[in-house]
Amino acid sequence: MKIPLRKLHTSRQITSEEAVRWCQTALEQKDREDYAGAQETMRRLWRGVGKRPKTKGLHPAVAAEVLLCVGILTGWIGSKNQIKDAQETAKNLITESITYYESITDLIMIAAARTELAFCYWRQGELNEARTMLHESLEKLTTGGNTRARALLKLVAVECSAARFHEALEILTDNASMFLKLQHHTIKGGYHNEKAIILRHLAKSEKRDDYLTQAISEFEKADQEFKRARNHVYRADLKNNVGLSLFNLGRYREAHLFLDEARRLASRIRDKARSGIYDESTAQVFIAEGKFTEAESTARRAVLAFEKSGHRCEMAEALITQGVALARSGKIERAHFIFQQAIQTALEVNALSMAGLAALALIEEVELDPLTLQAAYQQAREWLAGCERKDVILRLGDAAEKLVESLRGGISTDKASEIIFNRPFDLQNMMLKHEGTLIKRALVQANGSVTHAASLLGVSYQALCYMIEGRHKDLLEDRSPIRRRTKKTH
Repeated sequence: MKIPLRKLHTSRQITSEEAVRWCQTALEQKDREDYAGAQETMRRLWRGVGKRPKTKGLHPAVAAEVLLCVGILTGWIGSKNQIKDAQETAKNLITESITYYESITDLIMIAAARTELAFCYWRQGELNEARTMLHESLEKLTTGGNTRARALLKLVAVECSAARFHEALEILTDNASMFLKLQHHTIKGGYHNEKAIILRHLAKSEKRDDYLTQAISEFEKADQEFKRARNHVYRADLKNNVGLSLFNLGRYREAHLFLDEARRLASRIRDKARSGIYDESTAQVFIAEGKFTEAESTARRAVLAFEKSGHRCEMAEALITQGVALARSGKIERAHFIFQQAIQTALEVNALSMAGLAALALIEEVELDPLTLQAAYQQAREWLAGCERKDVILRLGDAAEKLVESLRGGISTDKASEIIFNRPFDLQNMMLKHEGTLIKRALVQANGSVTHAASLLGVSYQALCYMIEGRHKDLLEDRSPIRRRTKKTH
């Protein structure tokens, strides 16, 4: 969502002191996820994402700070709102700021700016470039403090994206004493939060419940820091992560309490995308409890939230959860369609690993014919080729065994006879069967809506109702309930 900004005031020259103060305030607002406030703070210097800030008349050091601040905000807001080319714009602004810093030989700020540049590469999925730039910057940022701490947290994010959780944990462990000395509550909370998230991932892949216990302890420390920083957004994320950790430990009732609190905080700050994240987590807990109807409706709510906010990768993840809930409640055809939608959604934003997880879930949850199973496995293996998560690798192995078993399996005598012998065709029955298949597929895609299914098939609502009620009564359960109009009484 774009925030409308008022026209820049040009009645007087902006002082360097004002520009520096606005940059510092805007970046503090960024730390609190207040993107509307950050843009409003910078409005006298900057018209918004895609626009170049005013730097004319400013000292080179101040111009550099303005360009860096606007570059950081552009990358951050662009990522949150899925704004096309925002990362390239951010990279150009940050690179220009580096040129200014080089003109005044400020080596520390050159390194700091390059860490922000690296994060733009990370958002674009270019992990190797981001990792190299961060290591180069950290070689210059030798003094412990907020700037080095931020760079280290960015490197941790890069390693986690590559599923290199042991490397990420080593970074935090080696620099623990520096982080614990910090007075910046948001950064210090970020340290505990990232450590907890890593431990939760390792617990899942290595079956280590002791890691989950440690993770919950780290989350509690992070919550204390975020509370001191009055950062409600990060606290909401943290409640979600604690809920997921308790879910992994099988403590479902407690998990729901934390997830409900996370959603309450998200509603308080009116963040629909975050509400979607917490709904998807809640749906996972419902699935574990065997409450598939509640899981499907909660996951569907998350899908709608992500669709409206433009968060396609998160939408794909929520679709996978919805598909699992549908499959386990016996709605196989609908689940098949939802898994395919998850794959397509993930590929639209080049999220190959998410597409691979969707294909893997399709194999696990739906009984597929050998040809479809082979195609799904081939794509899952290709899209997850760089994944180092042990649990995913094991799941791929199980999928391969399922594929081999399907290829070994024989076919029934009746099916073999049908293939070998030339039997007379019953055209009417074959057409009727094909018609039923197409209607069922349309109803699945339309989630039971006859109106929508009729549109997909290119027939009228009345015609489709007639076909279902007259020739395909077995599909009555697949359509939404019929609402009879009540006659008006005079």
